[in-house]
Amino acid sequence: MESTGGIQASLSGRYATALFELAESGKQIDAVEASLKTVRQALSESADFMSLTSNPAIGRGPAGKAIAAVAATLGLDPMTTKFLGVLAENRRLRELPAIIRAYRALAARHRGETTAEVTSAHPLTDSQVADLKQALRTRVGRDVSVDLAVDPSLLGGLVVKIGSQMIDSSIKTRLNTLAHAMKG
Repeated sequence: MESTGGIQASLSGRYATALFELAESGKQIDAVEASLKTVRQALSESADFMSLTSNPAIGRGPAGKAIAAVAATLGLDPMTTKFLGVLAENRRLRELPAIIRAYRALAARHRGETTAEVTSAHPLTDSQVADLKQALRTRVGRDVSVDLAVDPSLLGGLVVKIGSQMIDSSIKTRLNTLAHAMKG
C-alpha cells in the first residue's frame, strides 16, 4: 500500500486507514466506499441517524443494535457493517463523517486520483459535477474525485480545497472583500 501521508495523524484517520487496509486485502475497496457513500447520505438526510452517531448518552449496546438495524436497512456491505459495529462498541460513531472523508481520500489516492473538497451554496447537478471534475482535472493534471458539501451561507459560487490549495469563488467572500475594500 502507498504511504498514507498525514491521514494517520488523527483518530479518524487511523480508523479510516485500518478500514482501508482491510478493504484492500479483501479486494473490497469499491464496495466499502459505496457503502460509506450511502452512510454519508443517510447522515445528511436523517436527523435521527445523525443523532444516533453523535449522542454520547446512547450506550454501546443500544448504539450497536441500532447501527446493525440501520446497516441492514441501508443494504451496507458486510465489512462496513462490521466496522460500524466496532465504532459503536468503541463509542466512536461521532467520528464517522471524518472517517468517511479520510477513507475516500485513501481510496482516491489508491486509484491515482486527487480528492477535492467542494462546498457549494446549493446541491450541484450531475452535469455540474462532471464539468467541475473536468475543469479540476485540467488544472491539476490528473483525475479528481470530489467530496461535495452544501453551505447555504456561501450565497453562490464554490469553495474548492485540493490539498493545501483553496479556490474560493463564493459570493460571500466576494461581498466580504468588497465591503473591506470600501472601508478603505
